[in-house]
Amino acid sequence: MIQVKICGINDEAAFDTAVAAGADWIGFVFFPPSPRFVTPERAAGLSNRIAGGPPRVGLFVDPTEAAIAAVLSEMHLDVLQLYGGIPDMGRLRERFGLPIWRAVGVDSASDLPSDDRGADRLLLEAKPPPAATRPGGNAVSFDWSLLRGWTAPCPWLLAGGLTPDNVAEAIQATGATAVDVSSGVERTRGVKDAHLIRAFIANARRAGGDPV
Repeated sequence: MIQVKICGINDEAAFDTAVAAGADWIGFVFFPPSPRFVTPERAAGLSNRIAGGPPRVGLFVDPTEAAIAAVLSEMHLDVLQLYGGIPDMGRLRERFGLPIWRAVGVDSASDLPSDDRGADRLLLEAKPPPAATRPGGNAVSFDWSLLRGWTAPCPWLLAGGLTPDNVAEAIQATGATAVDVSSGVERTRGVKDAHLIRAFIANARRAGGDPV
């Protein structure tokens, strides 16, 4: 079963489509420079449209504990997805009682992690270019062949540069069992497209031999 995360949800149509299409996770971005940024209040309003459903993932960049707590005071999250220098994941897990995903930028084989460093899951994507103003894949994929022979220290997702057109190839090339997409299902920068969301999920599932 290929699992799919649709990240950067910021409007009602995208949320409803991702849930209806069978996304395994819904991601909200709590990083103001991102065109997909949502306030905790906005994310809570979207999440509350449907009780239950896919786990909600909160994306944070170099967060303080206070920043995470502020979001959690407004809404329920199931996972913390963290970028940047995270000094003590164990402390964050103990305080908030939530699993932690650690994003890892990959440019060469030496970037592939050999230990989980306290994370429950890793998210592998292209290392951002030097001039980038945001972390993450920035709509670019890394060389998937780097993953040949890599032994993952914990569960992981493949991200960065994925689209409905290449997600099947990415899964076949890397053996990924979970994928994450954001800009690859947008019709314009920061605006999700319902057709692309449905196509991405369907193509990922077909690549894994799952019924659609």
